[in-house]
Amino acid sequence: MSRKKRDYYEVLEVERTVTEEVVKRSYRKLAVKYHPDKNPGDHEAEDRFKELGEAYDVLMDPQKRAAYDRYGHAAFQQGGMGGGGGFHDPFDLFREVFGAGGGSGGIFDHFFGGGDSGSGRQRGSDLRYDMQITLEEASFGAEKEIEIRKLDACETCDGSGAQKGSKAVTCPTCRGRGQVVASRGFFQVAQTCPQCHGSGQIIDKPCRSCQGDGRMEKTSRVKIKIPPGIDSDSRLRSSGGGEAGLRGSQPGDLYVVIHIKEHDVFVRDGMDLHCEVPLPFTIAALGGEIRVPTLQGAVSLKIPAGTQGGAIFRVRGQGMPALQSAARGDILTRVQVEVPTRLNHEQREALEKFSGLCGEDNSPIHKSFYDRLKDLFS
Repeated sequence: MSRKKRDYYEVLEVERTVTEEVVKRSYRKLAVKYHPDKNPGDHEAEDRFKELGEAYDVLMDPQKRAAYDRYGHAAFQQGGMGGGGGFHDPFDLFREVFGAGGGSGGIFDHFFGGGDSGSGRQRGSDLRYDMQITLEEASFGAEKEIEIRKLDACETCDGSGAQKGSKAVTCPTCRGRGQVVASRGFFQVAQTCPQCHGSGQIIDKPCRSCQGDGRMEKTSRVKIKIPPGIDSDSRLRSSGGGEAGLRGSQPGDLYVVIHIKEHDVFVRDGMDLHCEVPLPFTIAALGGEIRVPTLQGAVSLKIPAGTQGGAIFRVRGQGMPALQSAARGDILTRVQVEVPTRLNHEQREALEKFSGLCGEDNSPIHKSFYDRLKDLFS
């Protein structure tokens, strides 16, 4: 059974608020203490040294540290937090695109790009788009078209980054890896190759349109299907809909985060919808039918005689659908008894006569309340 990962700040024996310089000093001190050369044959010291390197790699990178502070070790687990594939290096930052809050209504955010495994070729950045939809669109589904500006493959060179007749060759400095290893004392540190700048390739004649990058900024229109029953903060993934990769590398993904606008009538609670409707006091007393709203139009609701204000009636099957299911929730309608605010002479006389005819038997709530008061003061 694998040992549970310790908190990286605990590993480096620093507080969560410390600067990078403090992290660096603590790492150097502990790395010297636990280095295998100073502890030959000590497997525990070797494990601690590896643990220190892993913690240092994360906390010294501002982007990785921000992701770790937000999500902990889950930020670097393959397949975690609903992302795409292609993350083979355990020290690569997992491109979590749902944490940072973008503005609603189409604000477009760029996230962290990565590298294709073992080749130095840079995968395109994942992208996030925040979309507002109505409750009706969430209930019945919809197809929306969004407009985004992103890096797409260069049309002149078909994304290769090279002029026609020219081609990319493996970088002789890093041998296509995109990184070189530099020695610092008894430490070895991987750095971006200074000759190919991490791409792993050298182009003799770069494309004039994209300057050898293989991609250019363009405006794209993307159609997004909204499934019935979707809820706020749900994420829709468009595989390969992110930015183009460097010189034909794998593109990133596009993530659409859904935000449902506040409705004028309904409040959502899972699959159920809640609303309040006025109820004339005459119908509350005598019973009858009223019209209540649904997302598909008004329906009739029977009101029994003697209904009190605040009573809740369930309209079955008129709520929100479950995702990928024909099942629907209900509408819970709370009635508010309406009391007339303006009475003419004839109406007032009729009500006064009615009041004189009413006894306590016709006012159960009133009678129960005053019975409790008697018990309280007796």
